[in-house]
Amino acid sequence: VQLQASGGGLVQAGGSLRLSCAASEGTFSSYTVAWFRQSPGKEREFVTTIRWSGGNTYYSDSVKGRFTISRDNRKNTVYLQMNSLKPEDTAVYFCAAGRPILSSITYSNMYYYWGQGTQVTVSS
Repeated sequence: VQLQASGGGLVQAGGSLRLSCAASEGTFSSYTVAWFRQSPGKEREFVTTIRWSGGNTYYSDSVKGRFTISRDNRKNTVYLQMNSLKPEDTAVYFCAAGRPILSSITYSNMYYYWGQGTQVTVSS
């Protein structure tokens, strides 16, 4: 499975962006797909994940209520709708696919496949 993340850009605080993660080879309908982010000098941080069926989603406390993850398995695409963006959301966002157990969904090493990352910059 190869993943391609897109949709990043520059936005003012309070604005919105929608990121996409598309599988260009193979299918990830049976995988859990997550978004992580990384800022300069910081470790990669879990943002959100969606189970293969799309019925279960999980969010970090820092984005809960502002971000929404969804998936369209027919299109092999996962979306991350980001609203009410804050400057602290500035980071490179990565999508990843794997089959972690529930207790491990926030750990980046539980995901096998990674996209190349897309930059999100939120200006104050």
